[in-house]
Parts: sequence; structure tokens; C-alpha cells
Amino acid sequence: MKTGDLCFRYHSNEGKEIVGIAQVTKEAYQDPTTNDPNRVVVEIIPYKKLDTPVTLEQIKKDPQLQNISLLKQQRLSVGPIMESEFKYILSL
Repeated sequence: MKTGDLCFRYHSNEGKEIVGIAQVTKEAYQDPTTNDPNRVVVEIIPYKKLDTPVTLEQIKKDPQLQNISLLKQQRLSVGPIMESEFKYILSL
């Protein structure tokens, strides 16, 4: 993720839904809470709240989103998303 990139803000515990868009303000760097080189963090700021959250259940049921990384790698805090998936989710 690069500075200026847009990403979804997803509530992974409460609600399990995409609630908004965030913007990356600092690129990935080593997570300061661990020495594990595979753990990195990015810094984000709110960009826009979605009028209607998109729930995990909606995503699971939608044939156009069956390959989204959220369903394939659920334990990740940050995951890749294709531009077409990003635009499609915004249309829901």
C-alpha cells in the first residue's frame, strides 16, 4: 500500500462489515509491537463513510465477490483487493 491509496475500513469484530473508505498516510513499516518481520502496519485516516455498510454476509453470498481476499485470508488485517472488486462493493 502506498501513501494516498484508498482502502476499505472493515469492522472485523463488531458488525463484520465494510463501513467506509480510508486513505493511506504512511506506507507499510515493521509493526513496533513485534520482531516478526512478516508483521507490518500502515497508517490510515478516514476518507469517506459508506451510506450503507456492506456486510460480510452480503459479500459471502455475492457471486461476483467469491474470490475476494477477505474470504480467502480472513485472519489478515490488511489484504489486497482488485480495482473491479473495490468499485463493485462501492456500488452495493
